[in-house]
Amino acid sequence: MSKLVENLERLEQSIAEACRRAGRRREEVELMAVSKTYPAETIAEAAALGLRLFGENRVQEFAAKAPELSPWRQSTRCHLIGHLQSNKTTKAAELFDAVDSVDSLRLAERLNDAAEKLGKQLPVLIEVKLSAEETKEGINPESGEAAQLLDRLPELAHLGMRGLMTIAPWGAEEAVTRACFRSLREWRDKWAARYPRLNFDVLSMGMSGDFPYAIEEGTTRIRIGTGLFGKRAPYTGPA
Repeated sequence: MSKLVENLERLEQSIAEACRRAGRRREEVELMAVSKTYPAETIAEAAALGLRLFGENRVQEFAAKAPELSPWRQSTRCHLIGHLQSNKTTKAAELFDAVDSVDSLRLAERLNDAAEKLGKQLPVLIEVKLSAEETKEGINPESGEAAQLLDRLPELAHLGMRGLMTIAPWGAEEAVTRACFRSLREWRDKWAARYPRLNFDVLSMGMSGDFPYAIEEGTTRIRIGTGLFGKRAPYTGPA
């Protein structure tokens, strides 16, 4: 039995246990395998085990892997979950099945233009910053920029709004982590009522160290990297 098989079995047990505690069905929580820094052969192995949703942080990194993954691209989805520079929107729209890290109106408009030129509709999540950490990306939910983005999104015909994403503070106490996840759920509820033309079905929150809390606080998608693939080496390639 490979290490990946062992990790996946252990992870699935933990997800199922968290769902039971929360009174939820396992099917309510989607598992995204965060494959950033891992080679294409690792992703292919995961796909062979039945994993179908993958998350990558960098446009150029995934571009380098994509040719080796072509046999699996019809049966898998790969989302960009890392910060996207506006000058890479064309390549991102071409490579990825969705962008889960939209954090400004300007970025949304550029992605929409890129998707239009490609003749596709690109699913997106809005990344919301709910942590005071300066290194965290995302849009301030109380800002005018957030309101402008949400007002404009229904007009961006080549983007498909799907929901929200956030990252909890690193190494925070359980109460702080839960408060972050609860806040995203509350913003989802407020915005869903205020913007009925937009889809807020997806709540992407929870990673290897805190996903049980996220499940209990209502996440619909958890993003697991090290808990699935093991410790990753620092990335040294192009952004």
